[in-house]
Amino acid sequence: MGWNSWDSYGTTVREENVKANADWMAEHLAKFGWQYIVVDIQWYEPNAQGHDYKPGAPLTMDEYGRLMPAVNRFPSSANGAGFKPLADYVHSKGLKFGIHIMRGIPRQAVEKNLSIKGTAYHAAEIADKDNACRWNPDMWGVDTTKPGAQAYYDSIAELYASWGVDFIKADDMGSHLYQPAEMKALSLAIKKTGRPMLLSISPGPAPISEVEFFEKYAQMWRISDDFWDDWKLLRKQFDYARDWAPYVGKNNTWPDADMLPLGKLRVTSAEGGGAPSKFTADEQQTVMTLWSIFRSPLIFGGDLPSNDPATTALITSEEVLEVNQHSSGGHQVLETGNIRVWTAKGANAREQYVAAFNLGESEEAVMLNWKDLGISGDVVDVRDLWGHKSYGAAPQIRVNLAPHVSMFYKVSTR
Repeated sequence: MGWNSWDSYGTTVREENVKANADWMAEHLAKFGWQYIVVDIQWYEPNAQGHDYKPGAPLTMDEYGRLMPAVNRFPSSANGAGFKPLADYVHSKGLKFGIHIMRGIPRQAVEKNLSIKGTAYHAAEIADKDNACRWNPDMWGVDTTKPGAQAYYDSIAELYASWGVDFIKADDMGSHLYQPAEMKALSLAIKKTGRPMLLSISPGPAPISEVEFFEKYAQMWRISDDFWDDWKLLRKQFDYARDWAPYVGKNNTWPDADMLPLGKLRVTSAEGGGAPSKFTADEQQTVMTLWSIFRSPLIFGGDLPSNDPATTALITSEEVLEVNQHSSGGHQVLETGNIRVWTAKGANAREQYVAAFNLGESEEAVMLNWKDLGISGDVVDVRDLWGHKSYGAAPQIRVNLAPHVSMFYKVSTR
């Protein structure tokens, strides 16, 4: 559970933005379990703009070709301090600090043929120019069969550990050409540091056939491409979640449905300074319901200090977060037309959760008969988790679901 700067600040996030979001999380969200503060892409580019990328833009790096924070955007990183001062600040708030990185080695490091730390090898010797990122112009791939390649990954992981990083979002690894060799190299490098750093693989859709590899070398991985505040994308997430549900939580690893594009998004001058999520209130609740019963990591994308009370209420519902954090076996039990129904087991053996969704464009009546959904025993209480009210004993519930609406229940039995 955390915050990532991408949906709100794109490539432009600055130190003061990160601190403001950390302050807000510490004051308003930490008590509910929110803890990670993650700086997303282009933190090493002094003049980054919007959500786009500029070929050939100057990047900040050290003598070993390792990207460093741009000092004009992160003043505390001056004199080679890197992200350690900012990580220390986040830690002082009782939170954890993360960064986004791109797969590979900077093209500018290859042009300069910089040394690989601790070796006699150089950047040009390990670069794979035939395996570059398709959408970001900063990096060449790394040929992990070449001498010095693992040492390069070891050197960047060592640097991140020295900064006090707790979370690494590694991009261009999970799809757009699946990159198992570099994923493995980074994962092994992280382990060598001795510092616990959670590895999050991005973007997706990750190939489900490779689930055992992801479980071995990462802690979370994206099941979709970038998810934004667009109903068509949300509807597609239901299919991804359905297919990945059997693997949730295995060996404490997590298929990731991507960030929550809620609150104030696109807070960049290139995009007009930000606007609220395009999701309706019903659709936002549907996002939180699906992410919770699927048990996706919850990474908030909007600018937290700009949150209105409704957005804050959505991400601080203790009963809903309980499902996300402590349920098990969440899976789809019904798919008929535009109606989807999921169930999950509660931490208490006598409690189960039921979520019903209308993905269609017209109102539909839904009959939830507990026994048909696999819930056995005498039902003694049905509680509406979003409405915060109980209906007592009921053998079933009939609801009329408006378009894009979800209902979320805790069913207690004896």
